Amino acid sequence: MAHGRDTLVRDGRARPHHRTLRLLGSLLMVAMGVSMTGAAPAQAASPTPLDRVVPAPASVTPGGSPYRITRGAHIHVDGSREARRVAEYLAAVLRPSTGYRLPVTDHGSGGIRLRLAEGPFGAEGYRLDSGPGGVTITAARPAGLFHGVQTLRQLLPAAVEKDTLQPGPWLVAGGTIQDSPRYGWRGAMLDVSRHFFTVDQVKRYIDQLALYKINKLHLHLSDDQGWRIAIDSWPRLATHGGSTEVGGGPGGHYTKAQYKEIVRYAASRYLEVVPEIDMPGHTNAALASYADLNCDGVAPPLYTGTDVGFSSLCVGKEITYDFVDDVVRELAALTPGKYLHIGGDEAHSTSHEDYVKFMDRVQPVVAKYGKTVVGWHQLTGATPAKGALAQYWGLDSTGAEEKARVVKAARNGTGLILSPADRVYLDMKYTEDTPLGLSWAGYVEVRRSYDWDPGAYLPGVPDGAVRGVEAPLWTETIENSGHIEYMAFPRLPGVAELGWSAAGTHDWERYKVRLAAQAERWNALGIGWYRSPQVPWGAAGR
Repeated sequence: MAHGRDTLVRDGRARPHHRTLRLLGSLLMVAMGVSMTGAAPAQAASPTPLDRVVPAPASVTPGGSPYRITRGAHIHVDGSREARRVAEYLAAVLRPSTGYRLPVTDHGSGGIRLRLAEGPFGAEGYRLDSGPGGVTITAARPAGLFHGVQTLRQLLPAAVEKDTLQPGPWLVAGGTIQDSPRYGWRGAMLDVSRHFFTVDQVKRYIDQLALYKINKLHLHLSDDQGWRIAIDSWPRLATHGGSTEVGGGPGGHYTKAQYKEIVRYAASRYLEVVPEIDMPGHTNAALASYADLNCDGVAPPLYTGTDVGFSSLCVGKEITYDFVDDVVRELAALTPGKYLHIGGDEAHSTSHEDYVKFMDRVQPVVAKYGKTVVGWHQLTGATPAKGALAQYWGLDSTGAEEKARVVKAARNGTGLILSPADRVYLDMKYTEDTPLGLSWAGYVEVRRSYDWDPGAYLPGVPDGAVRGVEAPLWTETIENSGHIEYMAFPRLPGVAELGWSAAGTHDWERYKVRLAAQAERWNALGIGWYRSPQVPWGAAGR
């Protein structure tokens, strides 16, 4: 199976690149007299300013001459396996476009250096120092090194992202960046239930998320239209419940090995996978697979539409809780991360009394298998378990009573993940003319998705209760990687900045200029994106 930078996806189809072809192309360029040394072209080159990065760094101190990556450059590590893995990732990014060997070594100095050292970095922070002698990225933990590498990528010319030899030069501006995130939860959700996405398509999105320091991948694995994960004790969930999707396509599901491959790949990019099994509503695929899960013992037909709120597990049957126990047990065993999402939204076919009863039974099952509960904010209408997180997806206009329940839960210790639908739902249309997406939460242009403060969004929520932000992408109308990218870019980087950067850095007028500079990089990566008229794209947007 193709991985990462060796795969280009067009319209949902993965096509391997062959490094042999790149090598032949490089030799041809040499034969034609094109320099492979990284020498500057005729026009003068200037490095990307240190403050042009997205998300905005915590502190930037520009100064001094730039560092130039040349043919003889090495990537130096301190001997740790974790630092070496990050270094090899960086080398894999740089080698195709520069044509340089860039060996990873434990010896020597100068060049690019990745070092783990104690310091005021936290779990994900880093310091990047650049000067004529080289670039050094220092962090206390491997995740910090990885995030520092993403910053280094953005400081290099966008052509560094290409899989073919480019002329350079490869300059990194001189100075120092010190950086750490505002929030520990910076997430993106991908709904693989309405439409199914292959392992390679998920990996492609993971790589795009990593560039902007996203650290959680929330996979919506079950819904009315499809069940997407193999469960050994209930095999028809995947084979029958996963056999279709919105519009009646063939659907699909992940084997346990494929799911573990996604988890491993995400971990290699320092994203934690948060799996979701939505319940007690959004369960038609499960109900269609096993008649006993229905109160009347009759399995409904598979569903390929887009309505919500019509399905419910049978709260009064003990087999329901056997089912939940088995699913949670098997999924928890596959998931090394801390969290398991149990949904809980739009349970319109479940009475309030039954909803509370169900959540009182199910939340302890998650704890039994060593995971922490995450649920949509309707969970606050019951009693969230100790340590649980509630994911708020309401609107600016959501009623005061519903918001008050969320605020009360936060005051009682429930952490909040903010995903307001009319701000950060990536499936909302940009304008009425957007060919993809929905509009039930309104139109969400780029400025609207960026121009709000998570820390002040729900008045009355105590300091520290907001754990972060997440950008969900529901897929009623999304069928391939090109669709994902068009709806995620350019909004996703702004949500990432809301999660990473200090509130004092949030300024639309400055941000839109930094965002515009990202377009050339998206083009180099083959990412399709929406040319919002709110952003001064320049030549890259033509």
